[in-house]
Amino acid sequence: MATPNLDALKRDGFVVVRNLLTPTELATLPHCPETIPTLADDRPPASEGGIWGVQHLMHPEMPGRESFARCYFSPTILAVAEELMGIENTDSETEPLVMELFNLLVAPETKDFELRWHRDDISEHATAEEELAQLAAKAPGGRQSHCQYNLALCPDASLIVVPGTHARARTQVERDADPYAAELPDQLVVQLQPGDAVFYNSNILHRGVYRGKSEGGAETRLTLHGSLGLKASGGGDDDADEKKKIRATAVLQHGVGAWVHRDDAAFGLGERAEKMRANLVEMGTGEGVGFSLQG
Repeated sequence: MATPNLDALKRDGFVVVRNLLTPTELATLPHCPETIPTLADDRPPASEGGIWGVQHLMHPEMPGRESFARCYFSPTILAVAEELMGIENTDSETEPLVMELFNLLVAPETKDFELRWHRDDISEHATAEEELAQLAAKAPGGRQSHCQYNLALCPDASLIVVPGTHARARTQVERDADPYAAELPDQLVVQLQPGDAVFYNSNILHRGVYRGKSEGGAETRLTLHGSLGLKASGGGDDDADEKKKIRATAVLQHGVGAWVHRDDAAFGLGERAEKMRANLVEMGTGEGVGFSLQG
């Protein structure tokens, strides 16, 4: 069976899937600029950068929740996730996927902002040997036990990656570089058009550069950021249980466990969506879970 997306992910650490959503599907999402303030509980003034995004798009009280959930559980998106995580049989009664996070990211108002170069859950202070060991453990055979993606609702060029760094330790040049260096050797700016998505290994060396928009002007970034997990069986296997605990920490630290179990959190989108939600409920509420990467 051909796996072009997985092949690209293993080779480069990311893969761009063009036209993952059709124009018709895009039109169903409540992503117009005038709707963004209504999605945020507390909107800072533009002088302070405004909002950066909206978390928990599938929260029972979120306006537009049904449309966002329909997108998140789209068979097209789930099929890519299954390929990237090596799921070959979804006909069994046990649902292999876990519902995780779904957020909307937007450009800051009036202010530019840049994130430092980083890997999501490997410390910048790790030695080369520690990096290699952790990279191999977190993505055995080139596959992670989760996948994450940025899905563009308008043209997006905010993600910058260094291809191949998901599978190697940093070079001395990368270690010595300023954390906010404008350029690193071989870096690539991921260019997305509406409906395109980039799926990427969370431990590729990457950063974000966000250009501010004029106050009241057109949005320069509207990006859905989602993640899906692979259900871990545990079953007394210490290594599997530890990996399950680590992933639970990474997901639940964002607060999704506080509402996903609610009676009104059901989606009404069929059995698969509810099984994926149930898999997340099994992780717990997240109280006292801590953080997956300190500092």
